Amino acid sequence: MVMKIYRSHVLVCGGTGCSSSNSALIRERFKEKIKEVNLDDEVQVIGTGCFGLCEEGPVVIVYPEGSFYARMTVDRVDEIVEEHLLKGRIVRKYLYDESAKDEKLKALSEVNFYSKQMRVALRNCGLINPENINEYIARDGYMALGKVLTEMAPEEVIQLVKDSGLRGRGGAGFSTGMKWSFAAPNKADQKYVICNADEGDPGAFMDRSVLEGDPHSVLEAMAIAGYAIGATKGFIYIRAEYPIAVHRLKIAIQQARELGLLGKNLFNSGFDFDIELRLGAGAFVCGEETALLQSIEGKRGMSRNKPPFPANKGLWGKPTIINNVETLANVPQIILRGPEWFKSFGTPKSPGTKVFALGGKINNTGLVEVPMGTTLREVIYDIGGGCPNNKEFKAVQTGGPSGGCLTREHLDTPIDYESLTAAGSMMGSGGMIVMDEDNCMVDIARFFLDFTVDESCGKCTPCREGTKRMLEMLDKIAEGKGTMEDLDKLERLAINIKETSLCGLGQTAPNPVLSTLKYFRDEYEAHVKEKRCPAGVCQSLLKYIITMDCKGCTKCARICPAGAIEGKVREVHVINQDKCIKCGACMDACTFHAIIKK
Repeated sequence: MVMKIYRSHVLVCGGTGCSSSNSALIRERFKEKIKEVNLDDEVQVIGTGCFGLCEEGPVVIVYPEGSFYARMTVDRVDEIVEEHLLKGRIVRKYLYDESAKDEKLKALSEVNFYSKQMRVALRNCGLINPENINEYIARDGYMALGKVLTEMAPEEVIQLVKDSGLRGRGGAGFSTGMKWSFAAPNKADQKYVICNADEGDPGAFMDRSVLEGDPHSVLEAMAIAGYAIGATKGFIYIRAEYPIAVHRLKIAIQQARELGLLGKNLFNSGFDFDIELRLGAGAFVCGEETALLQSIEGKRGMSRNKPPFPANKGLWGKPTIINNVETLANVPQIILRGPEWFKSFGTPKSPGTKVFALGGKINNTGLVEVPMGTTLREVIYDIGGGCPNNKEFKAVQTGGPSGGCLTREHLDTPIDYESLTAAGSMMGSGGMIVMDEDNCMVDIARFFLDFTVDESCGKCTPCREGTKRMLEMLDKIAEGKGTMEDLDKLERLAINIKETSLCGLGQTAPNPVLSTLKYFRDEYEAHVKEKRCPAGVCQSLLKYIITMDCKGCTKCARICPAGAIEGKVREVHVINQDKCIKCGACMDACTFHAIIKK
């Protein structure tokens, strides 16, 4: 088969974010227009996974120039084809601002967002067509599997992964090689490898992006893990809410089977391994490994007591290892490049890189992969570009609902498992939500706890009942009805839940409350003592005030549903705080911006 050579490649992001902004239509219009100008033999259009800089999506990159077209729309396509692809003139007005500042275009790797990143798990995302196995193979795909099956014994594979220091990227940070070594010696007629793709943290999209942009890296790693422990069957547990990832995984599995990379007698080694998908219904608790096992077995997703651990007695009572997407995505590279390479970046206790979904009050929302040990400041300011509208940074939460909120004092904290835990947060799967001065920390704690209450499986009393009582106290505080005694009760209850819950969900559920109480106690006390929300977020504690900019047009008085606004025409009006229901209708209606909230 002769490979066709193209002079230009148009890469169009096909990740969830860009897809929701019509990147598929952009891709199709590129193909149509390129055909119209008779360039279809010279220019190839490729749908890829996520490029990372979601804030600027839909993203289109044209090679070989590396032109980074940001916030693309369908109506810009024709001009780019006619000017750039046909006449060789880059359309600078549509380029990402930073890449086009100088006369010479900045390469993608030189843009601030990418310059401090190091892509291992995301190495192929944004570079290859995830629906074409040949593009993965061209990037050394399945070479690691071939090496393992033809050159290495199972115990050698496990030892190599141990030596690399790879730790689970799903939250706890347990040694991946150790986990595999627990399952390997157990004798059984069947063993299983499970990929945990049940990514349910609010604001997290790391694993989804890997599966959408590079599904074969996970399939290859699962086969390697299967060989290492003696398993012949794998399951990918993924929530049905990820339709693009599910679609591409189905294609990837089918393509791998057709080429003999999944199924019987892989690489003529006598080793059999196949993979099936299992769709979850979106229960956050199913991210916990024993609840995940229950769900795959067709039971209600509820945590089991441990021991026995899954490595001894897992899926249908058989030895099972469970790794998340990002953990597995690192494995092929470790096999090919060796453990010393992997340990050459990161920290001694936390080697390698970590992928984060950077979101919240941040200029450059997107997917970030940095070496372990990179500081929070570097991620938030150097990569993320700081808070929008020159607002002051207030806090960052790592680890999703299970994590804690860290302050300006922690900005120079290195990102690794031990440092984040010591500071009162955790690595988690990799969500990183930034908050600015306009965020109320009581409200933030309440938001995450509300999520946890909803997602609790209800099996153990501390989590089922305790989190509800905590949420009630937070509601009371946010409404201005709290007391100092409530703060003490809240803290004691949080500690008790943390110590007595059955699984990781309940054990970590109080973290947002405990960390905000520790670092932002003054905000809690303002709600309790002064009946005031410093950030102006908690509705019950707001006061709407008419300033001297009021022209006396009476519009606010006419629109107020509670009749709380008094004043004569052309005179400054006044809001009766006893009558005000804090709906904000007056503020929305005022054309002179004379109404403020405190």
